[in-house]
Amino acid sequence: MLCFDMRAKLIAILFGLQVLKVFPFPVTITTFQFAIGTTLVLFMWIFNLYKRPKITSAQLVAILLLAIVHTMGNLFTNMSLGKVVASLTYTIKAMEPFFSLPRSLRSLAFCIWMPTFWVVLCLVPIAGGVALASISEASFNWIGFWSTMASNVIFQSPNVLSKKIMVNKKKSMDNITLFSVITIMSLFLLTPVALFMEGVKFTPTYLQVVGLNAKDICIKALVAGICFHAYQQVRHSSGYCIYLYFTSD
Repeated sequence: MLCFDMRAKLIAILFGLQVLKVFPFPVTITTFQFAIGTTLVLFMWIFNLYKRPKITSAQLVAILLLAIVHTMGNLFTNMSLGKVVASLTYTIKAMEPFFSLPRSLRSLAFCIWMPTFWVVLCLVPIAGGVALASISEASFNWIGFWSTMASNVIFQSPNVLSKKIMVNKKKSMDNITLFSVITIMSLFLLTPVALFMEGVKFTPTYLQVVGLNAKDICIKALVAGICFHAYQQVRHSSGYCIYLYFTSD
């Protein structure tokens, strides 16, 4: 599963990066990715490839916060990819465990697991390595750095909140259903933001006017969006160490 995750993420990163370098509108690209995911979800539900869930209004309210942080996390990641090289983005994202520990402890109230001193100490080399890599990277800039750091902080909220939503077995939903609903909600949340901030830019006419190959950009964005949703459900912070090798210049 990790090999499939790595391959899908690698394709999504490389194609997404190529699109963002010539089409610097991260909000629009992120919205397009959510639109692709929503299309895939509706396709599965309409043709009964996956059971369509019966979701209550109470569940939607509970999932709304997850959708907000999911939207912001992916948006900040794309903003970072548009500002710095992919290898630096995912070097910084390797710090996710550094942020997940305090959030998990605070949310779970220390009742499930209490880390030892040595576990906490293991996070120190991660922070030091990221700092060293950031300082020595020629493409480093603060917008890209803080966008990735914001993504790290935000992405830890779904990890904890989703566990809370799925604790009640009678009312809980499986991972695929939860992710599907989050994707649809993220599309509706980000679409008006994209239109307000960047306008209608991702069209063949606009791409041709600015001198871009509309067909090439659309195909790369489509493939990146499909692969983006292929790896999202098996995200692992440890996998970033593998991605660094393939995304380094």
